[in-house]
Amino acid sequence: MPLTFTLDPAVTPELRDGILDLWVDVSDVGGAVGFVPPVTREDIRPVLLKHFALMAEGQVRLLVGHDEDGRVAATAFLTLNTHRLMTHWLWLYTVMVHPRHQGKGYGRDLLAAAADAARGIDGIEAIRLTCRGGVGLERFYGSCGYKEVGRVPDAIRVAPGDDRDDVIMLLPLN
Repeated sequence: MPLTFTLDPAVTPELRDGILDLWVDVSDVGGAVGFVPPVTREDIRPVLLKHFALMAEGQVRLLVGHDEDGRVAATAFLTLNTHRLMTHWLWLYTVMVHPRHQGKGYGRDLLAAAADAARGIDGIEAIRLTCRGGVGLERFYGSCGYKEVGRVPDAIRVAPGDDRDDVIMLLPLN
């Protein structure tokens, strides 16, 4: 059954807790979403609260996918660019699909919903994202239409002696 996507849902305690649980579960299976396992809700909570603050300021939009049971199953944050010469594209951050739903095509669905959401924002012509090299994400995003446009070698330190490339990807929306 497909996910139901909502752009800019009301931030309720249930939504907050659902995103925290998703982020912990994705991180703990090695998902490249800003943390290294093991993590707790308390590790992630300050980062999520910063996202919520930026949402309240109108700088960030939240896309949430709920599964058939109404649980948060996927998220992506669309961050508007504040540089006056770069307002024609936005960043896509914290792209997550719950491990229990991976392999069902929901990642592709999430990226398609994010592209549709971005197309609905006046003046947006492209989406940029970065991903951690070494885990196959470049291939996945590439299969969804994104092109690698840059790479910073060894920019992400996962652990001492384990540095990964920061890969920059772009999806034109035209």
